[in-house]
Amino acid sequence: QVQLVESGGGLVQPGGSLRLSCTASGSFFSIYAMAWYRQAPGKQRELVAVINSRGSTNYADSVKGRFTISRDNAKNTVNLQMNSLKPEDTAVYYCNRQPAHPSWGQGTQVTVSS
Repeated sequence: QVQLVESGGGLVQPGGSLRLSCTASGSFFSIYAMAWYRQAPGKQRELVAVINSRGSTNYADSVKGRFTISRDNAKNTVNLQMNSLKPEDTAVYYCNRQPAHPSWGQGTQVTVSS
């Protein structure tokens, strides 16, 4: 059973920054690719950023150059540094494996608004 706990969301003005964190339970964390996803109101959940077991990263075009994903295998954590935030980044953000495990955490709300 995998448990995922996301934190770090909040309300931020356009152009601001937030750092999201996710702690994952379970064994063998280091062998899985991990990802951040987001779901905006009325939209499907989308993949935002991925980091594989070797630390290679990939990003959705909409966040490339603004977001940075990282992981700490010793702590079973994956982070998302978000800079230059835009109103369209407003969403609930989730972490999960990639491909996703069926069990999702509660997510963390990010709201970008003036």
